[in-house]
Amino acid sequence: MQLLYGLHPVEEAIRSGNRRLESVLITRERANHHPDARLQSILDACHTAGIQVRLESKEQLTRMARTEAHQGVVAVVAERGYSSLQELTQPRGQHLFLLALDGVEDPHNLGALLRTADGAGVDGVILPERRAASVNATVVKTSAGAAEHVRIARVTNLVRALEELKRENIWCVGLDERGARDYDTFDFRCNCVLVLGGEGGGLHDLARRTCDHLLRIPMAGQVSSLNVSVAGAIVMYEAARQRRAAASTVPPMAEASLAAKPRRPLKGLGS
Repeated sequence: MQLLYGLHPVEEAIRSGNRRLESVLITRERANHHPDARLQSILDACHTAGIQVRLESKEQLTRMARTEAHQGVVAVVAERGYSSLQELTQPRGQHLFLLALDGVEDPHNLGALLRTADGAGVDGVILPERRAASVNATVVKTSAGAAEHVRIARVTNLVRALEELKRENIWCVGLDERGARDYDTFDFRCNCVLVLGGEGGGLHDLARRTCDHLLRIPMAGQVSSLNVSVAGAIVMYEAARQRRAAASTVPPMAEASLAAKPRRPLKGLGS
């Protein structure tokens, strides 16, 4: 079993229905006062789903969560299940858009990236099993519960997973300060996976060489790069913007005509 804490994470875990909740613990201090709208929503959802609600002291919840940031709510949940890489390659829109993280170890960065991935409509996230943050309570809390809705695959070897995606005609697009072109000049209206490197070191050499394209974010100041969660958010929302603009400007008949016409293949570093 695993613990989740905080109003947003617990509410989203109930809403998503992706894993079983054994019980929800609420501090007596919150329960003895008139519940606010968010807490009442959690109580109502527990009642509907038949989830046991228990009252505990604030100190007990702090010991369980190992933090005072639990907001008076802790849930005991089953371990998270992960998707397979093959499941992630089933697009939910016209083009597949995945996010792959090459060694992001800070749970706060991972949580922020998962929150952005959910908001930007990313189809799934690929995480390596080793030398990377796992989806724990801190990650779910930082993501404001969005981690409960994002499809995630954990792979033994990230480079091998990227090569498998390339065989499925999915372009691997790495973000690197030494990239040859700016991120906003790339056409994201294709099946692609955005590959982000870890804190400090960025993309590992083998992952960088596996990418078909390397993009950069132009920097006007004295520092050469941004925090990985900020950089990832910029590029994910640029991709979302392009796709949203294309969907709003191409009429249905023209879209069908474009789909029937073979596209000129892109040429990239790894092609």
